[in-house]
Amino acid sequence: MTTPAHPPVKALSGPQKALHKLGLVRDIDLALHLPLRYEDETRIVRLLDARDGEVVQIEGQITHSEITLRPRRQLRVTLDDGSDTCVLRFLNFYPSHQKTLGVGARLRVRGELRGGSYAGSFGREMVHPSFKLAGGELPDALTPVYSTVAGLPQAYLRRAVLGGLARADLGDTIPAPFTSPCRTQPLWNLADALQFLHHPRPDVALATLEDRSHPAWQRLKAEELLAQQLSQLQARRGRAAMRAAVLSGPALHATQACLQQQLLACLPFRLTAAQQRVCTEIEADLTKPIPMHRLLQGDVGAGKTVVAALAAARCIDAGWQCALMAPTEILAEQHFRKLVGWLEPLGITTAWLTGSQKARERREMLALIESGAAGLIVGTHAVIQDKVKFKHLALAIIDEQHRFGVAQRLALRSKMGHDEQEPHLLMMTATPIPRTLAMSYYADLDVSTLDELPPGRTPIVTKVVSEARRDEVTARIRGQLAEGRQIYWVCPLIEESESIDLVNATQTHQALSAALPGVTVGLLHSRMPPAEKKAVMSLFTSGQMGVLVSTTVIEVGVDVPNASLMVIEHAERFGLSQLHQLRGRVGRGAAASACVLLYSTGDAPRLGEMAKARLKAMLETNDGFEIARRDLEIRGPGEFLGARQSGAPLLRFADLATDTALLVWARELAPLLLDQYPELAQRHVLRWLGGKAEYLKA
Repeated sequence: MTTPAHPPVKALSGPQKALHKLGLVRDIDLALHLPLRYEDETRIVRLLDARDGEVVQIEGQITHSEITLRPRRQLRVTLDDGSDTCVLRFLNFYPSHQKTLGVGARLRVRGELRGGSYAGSFGREMVHPSFKLAGGELPDALTPVYSTVAGLPQAYLRRAVLGGLARADLGDTIPAPFTSPCRTQPLWNLADALQFLHHPRPDVALATLEDRSHPAWQRLKAEELLAQQLSQLQARRGRAAMRAAVLSGPALHATQACLQQQLLACLPFRLTAAQQRVCTEIEADLTKPIPMHRLLQGDVGAGKTVVAALAAARCIDAGWQCALMAPTEILAEQHFRKLVGWLEPLGITTAWLTGSQKARERREMLALIESGAAGLIVGTHAVIQDKVKFKHLALAIIDEQHRFGVAQRLALRSKMGHDEQEPHLLMMTATPIPRTLAMSYYADLDVSTLDELPPGRTPIVTKVVSEARRDEVTARIRGQLAEGRQIYWVCPLIEESESIDLVNATQTHQALSAALPGVTVGLLHSRMPPAEKKAVMSLFTSGQMGVLVSTTVIEVGVDVPNASLMVIEHAERFGLSQLHQLRGRVGRGAAASACVLLYSTGDAPRLGEMAKARLKAMLETNDGFEIARRDLEIRGPGEFLGARQSGAPLLRFADLATDTALLVWARELAPLLLDQYPELAQRHVLRWLGGKAEYLKA
């Protein structure tokens, strides 16, 4: 008889399959599967001393047991502990329960004690308590209760976790000199922290376990954050090494003409200190033969476009081409007008590419790009189409980068035309990233921050107003129009009910047109042909249109200094960052500006808690970074990150809102650990992430 080359794989049992479903495959996975809560089975409480509403453990003898049929079939058992009696009620039970819960049996019972009625008299009761036969020693630690799935009883899971905890390698991967993240007391040992969290002593303050402030929890959170930082740093270094070995980027050095200096001399304003700092960071990247991979973030109106223009000037000055891609034609055209105004006097030709162009104009633009005559190319997704051939692209700028997919960003980067070279990449966003999120999930990017607004920006007053006061808002509009100002009125557009919301925008347009005779009221939405959109925007930008009713197509990019009032209808439907972006369309000139958030509860008696939190944040601050921090608190990192981290393991234990000190420590320690203790660093990442480390590199 021959022996098979590979022994058959043993089939998993039901509970083992359930463990795998929970992701509990390795011993360390079991050790890190921490309790949801705890039960105190370490002491017996006398019924006479127990209070209603308490979860207590009592021990006594059954004096009565019967099945009753009214008001429904149930098993009722009377338990006497010598100080008092209570009824145990079981609505679902098996025949074996009747035997175990027979008269004379002595039980240890745990459950919530509450007032009740039985056999026509009032008394105390427990509904579906846990129970076992009395006797045996009481445990000396709290009993853990774990998250589980069908087919995985708590008793089996507790044994599995205990086994994993005993077998797992819990040796320290953080050298002793680095174990004081908060500069106060050293972190606990990992093995001690895990043993404690699985079986805490009964005298521990439960609040410190529930809010995760206990030193044992601090060790777990520190370990998790360090694993994340190490993984991100490994990914970043690996990408840099690969680029250095395989790819190179053009080193863009200034010529004697120095277009950057010429542009600065022509600008009608001075750069802020933040803009100067960011320009220096970008310039340092552009002069290196390694492709830049930088994210430029700044609040609404912080001046990202001029930073992009200066980067483009450096690129064109060095004899290369620069492409700027924006998600919408309105935003792309806004950039085009500004950049042409700044760069054309310097002799730079700018090409314009969108999907709505006439064939002849498009052919002319494509020829300018392919010949290299166009130094700057501005457009929408049309920039990355196959027919677009660059002569020598060196810098790709992507505005509102979160609106483009990874494939679209890669397509623009691949337009350089040289297999061994890659263009520098500058991504821009007007949705500031909270500091803790940038330090954790964006740790593999270079991030430049414009944290200062140009002088002269008018503060925007924000009001939250019920839809019932709509007539007052219309009266406010009349007042603004009389002063020569312009107004935005934004209606929500949600994919699931797009047709309904378009009707809403149309009806609002009709109602305002009727309420404001003699005033040009425009309508703008995503279904309009591009030429019609352009015509409407042109009328509003030139000041010939007093009120623009729009869906969120004007969220970014629209810059009309004379617009002083923004009305957002059904503001409770919008996300916080979207509300802030819309508010940023006003306050761009010298006139006092306001944003009115019209809310409707519809048939609901009140606004939902999340909607209330968003509107409250809008009332309390105009700071985009504070708005982003509140947004992170409300939505959590999973939703805030969106598709960037799709499938990535988000933090299980650490909280970016409260564990900033630990995150700073982990960020500082990661490069030291990777450089000085590479084996420990690798063990640490494998312990925490296993095969999931790749997700954090996406």
